Amino acid sequence: MKNLNICIDIDGTITDPYYWLRYANNYFNSNISESQITSYDISKVLNVDRNDYLEFYEKYKFEIHTNQKLRDDVIDTLDILHKFNNLYFITARDKSLELLTYLYLLNHEIPFDEVFILGTHNKVPKAIDLNCDIFIEDSYDNAIDLSNSGFKVILLDTNYNRFPLNNNIIRAYSWNEILQIITEMSKEKKAV
Repeated sequence: MKNLNICIDIDGTITDPYYWLRYANNYFNSNISESQITSYDISKVLNVDRNDYLEFYEKYKFEIHTNQKLRDDVIDTLDILHKFNNLYFITARDKSLELLTYLYLLNHEIPFDEVFILGTHNKVPKAIDLNCDIFIEDSYDNAIDLSNSGFKVILLDTNYNRFPLNNNIIRAYSWNEILQIITEMSKEKKAV
């Protein structure tokens, strides 16, 4: 039997959080830097109309998500975690990206038990269904929603999520640090 049910976001969590920036700068003829991305709302960061952003995203989403770079140490960390825990990827991506998402994970040899393409940022119901012990996320709003519903959250640090945290959220700065946090949680669970 595995120790923990670990739920994991994809975009900005296992992948580089600024994966879309080069495409957006080219498309909108802008020069936004990573340090300027202080909001999760990309249209706000780019100072463009939301519909213009959505048009851009619809045009480039397959290329953008196919070419995302992984964060450092994510594969090694997930390989270790998967030996002792269930790994569930839960993403707000829309259903049109379902096949691409599976292929991305398989092509990068990322271990998982199941993948859920929600098409919504409301991840709480799926976390409840999966009896989630810890949720790894990059979105501040998602972290707050999950933590307010009683879930422990590891918030992977980005420029756009540096806001006050509550007691159910732990900020981590790397996947190696996430491994340390989950290892400690697992020991505590066994001790109970």
